[in-house]
Amino acid sequence: RVQLRETGGGPVQVGGALRLSCGASDYRAREFCMGWFRQFPGKEREGIAMIYSRDRSKTYGDSVKGRFTIDLDYAKKEVYLQMNDVSLEDTATYYCAANYGGYCRGQYPQGPDFAFWGEGTQVTVSS
Repeated sequence: RVQLRETGGGPVQVGGALRLSCGASDYRAREFCMGWFRQFPGKEREGIAMIYSRDRSKTYGDSVKGRFTIDLDYAKKEVYLQMNDVSLEDTATYYCAANYGGYCRGQYPQGPDFAFWGEGTQVTVSS
């Protein structure tokens, strides 16, 4: 079965940078959409970035646009999230997700469009 696993979370200071990685095992889609979400305590999961494998087109949520970058290594089926200039408001649990296959739907990442999820990695920003 498809499994996603995030790595790279941890503590980071305000203004610093962090790079999250997510590897997918047994994921056989040839064209697909992978994304990153985050969840604050007591809040619903927020879609922050997604990438389409065919043309590497990317979509970002407004809260991270210009600071975070999503990228994909197609051969490894790994997706990355480069987080720059982080703020206290970026403290959250970050999840990667993948769809069954095909293009990325919608103008921003939405949970129901993704079928597979990682267990999450915690990012804690401190001043």
